[in-house]
Amino acid sequence: MIILKNIFKYYDNKFQRTFVLKDVNLTIKEGEFVSIMGPSGAGKSTLLNIIGMLDEPNEGEYFFLDQPAHQLNEKKKTEFHRNYVGFIFQAFHLIDEMTVAENIETPLIYKGVKSRDRQAMVADMLDRFNMVAKKDLFPAQLSGGQQQLVGIARAIVGKPKLLLADEPTGNLHSDQGKEIMKLLQKLNEEGITIIQVTHNEEFANYGKRIIRINDGLINSDLMV
Repeated sequence: MIILKNIFKYYDNKFQRTFVLKDVNLTIKEGEFVSIMGPSGAGKSTLLNIIGMLDEPNEGEYFFLDQPAHQLNEKKKTEFHRNYVGFIFQAFHLIDEMTVAENIETPLIYKGVKSRDRQAMVADMLDRFNMVAKKDLFPAQLSGGQQQLVGIARAIVGKPKLLLADEPTGNLHSDQGKEIMKLLQKLNEEGITIIQVTHNEEFANYGKRIIRINDGLINSDLMV
């Protein structure tokens, strides 16, 4: 599903080149649940953004669903992103002026899903996440855990093949974090490929494979 070959990411200034990722080689199969760990500044989020086609490597090849993502034009990348990838962020990134239901609906509008179908798909998510009573509330009226549930519902409403989670429990207390991780585990059991970045050793173990990265290099890659 995902093949990264000799991926380098760096930034140049006048006097030196700063490497964020150095010669990363990685294969992730459909249906895996992978946790990426490492200290701050190790390159974890950059790697996730390259996989999600939000960023580009300076060197190397990236194949996503057998397509050379490193050669796709912006229009094709956006199409892939909308149709196959869901993102969950640490800071939730909900739209403050939109209700819970409207936030969940947003990616479906971009995908061009018809209004009647959108309403049915959003209703299904609200039901699944026990948020029917909160559908007309705004993000500021929700707890952190509830906001992240909305973020996950928004990420999966379009039925992505790949779910990318950047510190999905980073802003939550421990019990809320465990609920989110159990939910991700269940989504993985239903067939969604998940890659998460986390600092939390306990939450990393909800995955089936842990990749440790430091200074832009993969140090270890072990099945749990």
